[in-house]
Amino acid sequence: MSKASAAAGVPTSTPESIEPAPGDHSCCEPARPDPALRPLRGYASGKDDYLARLKKIEGQVRGLQRMIEGDKWCPDVVTQVASATRALQEVAVGLLNDHLHHCVLGAARSPDGDPEHLLDEVASTIRQVTRL
Repeated sequence: MSKASAAAGVPTSTPESIEPAPGDHSCCEPARPDPALRPLRGYASGKDDYLARLKKIEGQVRGLQRMIEGDKWCPDVVTQVASATRALQEVAVGLLNDHLHHCVLGAARSPDGDPEHLLDEVASTIRQVTRL
């Protein structure tokens, strides 16, 4: 876990914790409906931690709803919105880190990997994270 992610309570896996098999790009595939056929995702080793963090964020959002229902002072609500947003950003950064270390690194090491496609995918994902 990186120091920034650890400080924020965001789990990240290390490349050693979930190493895809050579030539296995299944983590880059879309989800399949059948759980038995689902690919191993980069965040798999930290899935429980991610789910716990997202449940906390869900609680923050419910608190925001109560603040609006209770006509709380605008700056207090905005402060809590910013807090929930930062928490989601940390989850996104952790997921991106896991994706880079598991899916992208594994595909880059594969002899049949497509480096241009990998770079395009990473750039697109980073653009999504920075738009948050």
